[in-house]
Amino acid sequence: MDTVPSDPSRARPAARRVTNEYSALARLVREAGLLRRRYGYYWTRLVLAVLAFGGIWVAVAIVGNSWWQLVLAAAMAVVVTQIAFLGHDSAHRQIFRSRAWNDWTARVLAGGFVGLSYGWWRTKHEQHHSAPNQEGQDPDISPGVIAFTPAALAARTGWRSWFARHQGWFFFPLLTLEGLNLHVASVRTVLRRGSVPHRGVEAPLVLGRLVVYVGVLVLLLPPGKAAAFLGVQLAVFGVLLGGSFAPNHKGMPIVPPGVTLDFLRRQVLISRNVRGGYAVDAVMGGLNYQIEHHLFPSMPRPNLKKVRPIVHSYCEDVGVPYTEVGLFRSYGIVVRYLNRVGLRAQEPFTCPLAASLGR
Repeated sequence: MDTVPSDPSRARPAARRVTNEYSALARLVREAGLLRRRYGYYWTRLVLAVLAFGGIWVAVAIVGNSWWQLVLAAAMAVVVTQIAFLGHDSAHRQIFRSRAWNDWTARVLAGGFVGLSYGWWRTKHEQHHSAPNQEGQDPDISPGVIAFTPAALAARTGWRSWFARHQGWFFFPLLTLEGLNLHVASVRTVLRRGSVPHRGVEAPLVLGRLVVYVGVLVLLLPPGKAAAFLGVQLAVFGVLLGGSFAPNHKGMPIVPPGVTLDFLRRQVLISRNVRGGYAVDAVMGGLNYQIEHHLFPSMPRPNLKKVRPIVHSYCEDVGVPYTEVGLFRSYGIVVRYLNRVGLRAQEPFTCPLAASLGR
């Protein structure tokens, strides 16, 4: 990294210019009215999602002892994923003006319908938004079954080293277990005293939903079909949810612990948009506009598509690279990146701006 400029006064105007770049963009967006709430959109989505959730359970009771239940299990996964997206939007204050209304809506949707702990997820997700793809700060790239950074491979030997060299090919099959993983993490969290705010509400929601869900399946179906229903629903849910988050940052630059970026570059350089029409918007819950979402987390989901041309044009004007690819290409990037990590070929991210400012 370059050294600090000999004349600090030369760095200060550049720093002020960089700081003002996001402020200028935010002013454009506010003036366009794109931060206003979209109550009609969200109330319609909320009502339809709850009706679909209840309708599938009615269908399960009507179909009875049949392997067609697995089709309903997949449909349930689609509906639960859409409810999870609504919980995500509410957690980001996109639905209501009131902080309390957003928090409690997200808590009920996550715990009562999806079966996840809102408090656990929100803490993890806020850390991600504050430092996307930064080693030691973003929990989404922390060491686990998958190694997202070369540093995570240092202690891996034997079969774990072999797995890491091929981990890109295993990533999407492993997503079938992500639904189970999220539920296990949520249950562990709400069972720990003092783990999340309003644990007295979250614990009954998460645990009660799990007990009622499994209980209804066992009541309506033979044990084998009940287990198959649960397995298919969790697997499809994991693929849909994980497949919506994975293309947004995986394969983008990794920020070393000591590097500091201004807000605009921290969010744009590390995020990737996914092109597509209405189908991609629906399947990914608006997360395909990841750059815009990271720049304006509280912007209502339907406005992300509208703000995209403004953000794209502005990034071109200030010389900040804006990354956008098709859906299948984005998945290919993820697979290749993870395999390259396994071969320790990925270079760490170096920001020329940070170097020029001596930061």
